[in-house]
Amino acid sequence: MNVDWLTWSNPVAIWWGFLLAVSVVNVALWLALFRFLPRRVLGGVLRVEVLVVLSAVYVFGCAFRSVLPRADVQRIALFDTWLSSVAVGRSVATVAELCYAIQWAIVLYALARSARSPFTRGVAGGIVPLIVVAEGCSWYAVITTNYLGNTLENSLWVATYLLIAIGLIPLLYRFTGALRALIAAALVGILGYAVFMFSVDIPMYVGRWQADLASGKELLGLFAGLHDAATRRVVTRDLAPWHNEIAWLSLYFSVAVWTSLMLCGFVLIRDRLPYYRRRLSGRSRSWRGLATPRAGARVAPARSVVRADPARGGHR
Repeated sequence: MNVDWLTWSNPVAIWWGFLLAVSVVNVALWLALFRFLPRRVLGGVLRVEVLVVLSAVYVFGCAFRSVLPRADVQRIALFDTWLSSVAVGRSVATVAELCYAIQWAIVLYALARSARSPFTRGVAGGIVPLIVVAEGCSWYAVITTNYLGNTLENSLWVATYLLIAIGLIPLLYRFTGALRALIAAALVGILGYAVFMFSVDIPMYVGRWQADLASGKELLGLFAGLHDAATRRVVTRDLAPWHNEIAWLSLYFSVAVWTSLMLCGFVLIRDRLPYYRRRLSGRSRSWRGLATPRAGARVAPARSVVRADPARGGHR
């Protein structure tokens, strides 16, 4: 394998080194979390939490794709190996992303159930179907080399995240303490993600799609596209072909993986959800605006109620 391109003067080599370092950190974090959970949460029982397994698929799937990065429609890769084929990489990505979506659905459903929010529970049920459609759009782009598929895929991801945000907003008023802070942080993160996608990622794919339409690019059919995705690779370590891929791939293999790890860590607080849940009883003093006496304040003794007894003509 040629390693002449691995120099500090090559931006692609530096970027690949960053991906490797992030992947090592991500795998180490998952392993640490995995070792911590059985002792503190599972109580020694020989079973593995579903969220932990789902996170493992996403973390290790992203690590695989970081080592062998590629761009689907362009068919570009860093290494000339069948493992770098678009068909293999897209298959790994599909399974990993579905697991990631299921993580979000499980966590949001658990929060909604604890908060007794039917609306948020319904939102949780819509996450996975939307991502299944998004994955179908991604495969359409891979097979036909039509960037319209990428445009639709990423638009559906944004729509899913915004739907999650809408489902999280009512929970801000149902939980308190650290959990409320985490929900607020998730909303801020989703807002940042939407801004990036609407300003950078989706316009990039729309521009490529329109350019292909203007040039009259011929699209591939089903079988020709599958064969092409499995066999054709353009190995390049130059910056120009990778330039527009570096930003979103870097965020994908870092921030998105950290999100998966945090969703995995939900196992740590799942049994404490009632502790964080805000009491919204109609008879609550705070809800009715009644003042609560401060510590050390003097409280007037309650007066006894004397009721008259008409039969005796007096009081009792």
